[in-house]
Amino acid sequence: MEFTQELLNFLKQWYWIPIVFLYLGVLSTILIENRNPTKTLSWILVIVFLPIIGLLIYYFFGQKFNKVRRLKRVNDAQTMRLKKEWDRLEPYMEQNIARISDKIGTLSRVFTFLKNERVSSPTTGNSTKLLINGEEKFPDFLKSLREAHHSIHLEYYIFEVDTIGKEVLLILEKKAKEGVFVRLLVDSIGSPALVRYLSRRKDLNFEYRRFLPVTFASMGSSNYRNHRKIAVIDGEIGYIGGINISDRYINDPANNNFVFWRDTSLKIVGPAVTMLQISFWNSWNLADGTPFQLSEGYLLHQMPDVEKKGSAAVSFVESDPGSLGPFNMEAILVGLGEADKKIQLVTPYYVPSDELSTALKVAAASGLEVELMLPEKSDSYIVQHASLSFIKPLLERGVKVYFYKKGFIHAKTINIDGKLSYIGTANLDTRSFYINYEIAAVVSDDTVCRQLEEQFERDKEDCELMTLSEWKKRNVWKRGLDSVCRLLAPLL
Repeated sequence: MEFTQELLNFLKQWYWIPIVFLYLGVLSTILIENRNPTKTLSWILVIVFLPIIGLLIYYFFGQKFNKVRRLKRVNDAQTMRLKKEWDRLEPYMEQNIARISDKIGTLSRVFTFLKNERVSSPTTGNSTKLLINGEEKFPDFLKSLREAHHSIHLEYYIFEVDTIGKEVLLILEKKAKEGVFVRLLVDSIGSPALVRYLSRRKDLNFEYRRFLPVTFASMGSSNYRNHRKIAVIDGEIGYIGGINISDRYINDPANNNFVFWRDTSLKIVGPAVTMLQISFWNSWNLADGTPFQLSEGYLLHQMPDVEKKGSAAVSFVESDPGSLGPFNMEAILVGLGEADKKIQLVTPYYVPSDELSTALKVAAASGLEVELMLPEKSDSYIVQHASLSFIKPLLERGVKVYFYKKGFIHAKTINIDGKLSYIGTANLDTRSFYINYEIAAVVSDDTVCRQLEEQFERDKEDCELMTLSEWKKRNVWKRGLDSVCRLLAPLL
């Protein structure tokens, strides 16, 4: 009893000593990780000025943990597994890049970059179809699912158990009963309703996995999410873009949607789908899904001899926490550096890296027409105000910034010179570039690029063009809030 009392008295008097050691240990860890200096300083400020709370925030959202190192090892192992096939196709890839270069000139360096980094093979002879909003994507998507005869692979961040979600699930069950290989991979945080729904189902006849499920022991790695939205059907048809499986993407009054949802997706048919299939295979393996071999039926073998489906050149840019670099951002920077006339960007979240911000300002200042479209109202209060803090420097350098007023613009697209486009899941923010699992299609197709430009012009009719003079008239308190939220930008 006396010992216990003495121990309590000791702890009351000297409690600060273990806390000091804990703080020193955490701060040392942050410094040793060699993060971006701005991000390092931001975490240090959070921990120092928010005692205890700052430590908890860092534990849940700031640590790299061993997960990132494991991701790097997994990526390395999978790269080695595919190396032989990659080497076999080297002459084919060089021929494709030469063809693409003849068509779009130095913009083809984006494809060269992705090949050299072994991110994705450049392919030609693809057919592509731009799909605007859920009204265009879902009818086409459901038709492809119903016609599947070999395999259906779906990988989505958000999969709701609503009207469209239930319809997709019914098709998956039906096709699985017919002998089609069906695999569904969803993010465990992005699709909580589906996770709960399928966990109660004991009669599932298709394979289903949660990506990086969060438990008490793994809460520290909950920051790394699979933000991809892709579908691969029969190894021949692929879908990619910003549209999740949810009724909110269908602008139908019957859905009781109070916000108009503007988004973009892309359908791809042809040899490029092989790279999308490999991307799904990698994610499936990382989620500990039942292994399957990329054999007959899953891939279009002998790529040089594959029947041409169209005239589009397509590659994909993937990035994740284990990537050698922020490939999504780097591929964009390569394209921006080769732009000659016009750059049109659409994103729901603009919390750019210094590199991206500089590239846009330099492009505008050097005479290119640079247009950026953002939502007037975001679905994230802090992110929106952080985004607004980055606008003034763009306006000062000649970038045209449009705020979409009709509803929420969720599309993630870039169109350069009407010759090269990016359509995918990556936002123009640090989370997409460095933390999330993201993927985008890099497309050289006259029709798709023209349609993207036409859609941009139509969307401008529902926008307000922000000028520098108008920006300076904004309420000083709002601008102050923007600046405060910007301090959190490296952590968002």
